[in-house]
Amino acid sequence: MGSHETLEHHEHAEHAAGHNKQIALLIAVIALFLAFSETLGKSAQTEAIGLNIKASDTWNFFQAKTVRQTSLRAAAEAMELQVAVAPTEEQKAALRKQIDAWRATVARYESDPKEKDGRKELRAHAESLEHERDTALARYHHYEVASAAFQIGIVMCSAAVITGMMALAWAAGGIGVLGIVFMGIGLFAPHAVHFV
Repeated sequence: MGSHETLEHHEHAEHAAGHNKQIALLIAVIALFLAFSETLGKSAQTEAIGLNIKASDTWNFFQAKTVRQTSLRAAAEAMELQVAVAPTEEQKAALRKQIDAWRATVARYESDPKEKDGRKELRAHAESLEHERDTALARYHHYEVASAAFQIGIVMCSAAVITGMMALAWAAGGIGVLGIVFMGIGLFAPHAVHFV
């Protein structure tokens, strides 16, 4: 091997080493964003599970109020029939007093702005929790897509080091940018892109 060929081989090796350092830096940056998207994804997933449990508990409370409300309404209607056949005015007054108390409770079960635990308030709260849950799930799905993009980018960078094909490194960078876009959508506008 001549000195010219040795020099050329040495320059080629230095050039390849320079590309490999750039690719290694790109891998490090993509891996950093992968760590962010994985952390954000896990956080969003945990939040969605917690919100789903809270929404379910609130709907259960709503159903319990509905059952109690229906029972009291039926009892009041049944007692109305007893008023007509009550033998004395005192008994009729006592029955009407109980009917009025039950109807007031039925009305409070329907809406209780003070305690915020009437059916109307419970429904609104449960629906709000479901909306928050859906937002957390949308974030989670975007972070998952971002993580997949970052992982693909890292694999493509590794292939670029092995093959020396810089086009793979450029493509990996582009896929990494796509991952950043999906991470940004998840963070700032989770309902902008919908997944089935």
